Amino acid sequence: MTAEKIDTLVVGAGQAGIAMSEHLSREGVPHLVLERNRIAEAWRSQRWDSLVANGPAWHDRFPGLAFDDIPPESFPAKERMARYFEDYAAQIAAPVRTGVEVTRVRRCEGRPGFTVSTSQGEIEAQRVVVATGPFQVPSVPKIVPETAGLLQIHSSAYRNPGQLPEGAVLVVGGGASGSQIAEELQRAGRRVFLSIGEHYRPPRAYRQRDYCWWLGVLGKWDEFRPQAKKRHVAFAVSGYDGGKTVDFRRLGHAGITVLGLTEGCDDGVLRIADDLAANIAEGDRAYLEVLAEADAYVARNGLDLPPEPEAWEMLPDPACIRAPLRSLDLAAEGVGTIIWATGFRFDFGWLQVAAFDETGQPLHRRGISAEPGVYFLGLPELTNRASSFIYGCYYDAKYIATHIGVQRMYVAYEKT
Repeated sequence: MTAEKIDTLVVGAGQAGIAMSEHLSREGVPHLVLERNRIAEAWRSQRWDSLVANGPAWHDRFPGLAFDDIPPESFPAKERMARYFEDYAAQIAAPVRTGVEVTRVRRCEGRPGFTVSTSQGEIEAQRVVVATGPFQVPSVPKIVPETAGLLQIHSSAYRNPGQLPEGAVLVVGGGASGSQIAEELQRAGRRVFLSIGEHYRPPRAYRQRDYCWWLGVLGKWDEFRPQAKKRHVAFAVSGYDGGKTVDFRRLGHAGITVLGLTEGCDDGVLRIADDLAANIAEGDRAYLEVLAEADAYVARNGLDLPPEPEAWEMLPDPACIRAPLRSLDLAAEGVGTIIWATGFRFDFGWLQVAAFDETGQPLHRRGISAEPGVYFLGLPELTNRASSFIYGCYYDAKYIATHIGVQRMYVAYEKT
């Protein structure tokens, strides 16, 4: 059977794939977008029921389409986000083919391009854009044995409090997912333990501007003056409950037992690191740094944004932070469920090309990989802090599409 041929194949029809399609069309590049499920599937089936976007509606979108049915300062629900990308794909007439899984990509022999094996046959493409995003395979630490007699699920499998068995719940992870799920469970009447590690905790909003706005005007999306930071630190900000700053002291006072990092498990008893105070202090430092930079920006530019002195005030430490637990007996505390809000890892086993370093991480510069003709889009820090967010991947896609256009020009050149 003759393989279908296309200039550029985009794998994935989430925010990255749809953005890529728009920019490829603008460059006049024939292309096809393959999606193994539905458009924006992660928003539909890998998120809990009450999830909302982390940024407000005026910001978490593409330039070509605004939300017309919700206030710009609100945080769109997950179903609305999925519909947004469906609407956008229709608006730009994106050539998306759903229900097709890519199982292998390898370079063609004796001719340019790649052979792409899919669940519906083979496709030959001159270029392949990997737009599968950062949320590929749930990452669950092998800490608590599966024989521990309790339910263990990743945050991507959590939907609502009603799905969980009776008993207390341990949530592991102090980012947006962990903090939001912990608060939802506590409000539903569950006893909740929340184990957190190192995290970056900015204000949700300050002086009548959302943090996404401050990220832009202070240069933090682009990090023109980057500071040394560790990779994979949890980003503790969310749009939950109308959008408010993640405050672990507030959660502690509400009845959630905040713990340090979960290090190990011995016969059903968790070992908790002695790092809670240090992690809270580092989160405070980041929070206060943003406030100070924002105040300086307001003064420097003479903006009429009212002061917010209360934002500088910290709640007193709750008991769980003043005297943190160093161990947690799961059975004695009646813990029936552990939710691992511990992020995701990459799964590029299907991509059999020379585009990875010795550790298996994508080897690229601004998404242009070490394997000519293969591109990555939507990964964390692809270009800058914004790259895995809706705002950032749109402009990363533009850069990659421009590069593809230039490469096509070289291939088409004929000496006269």
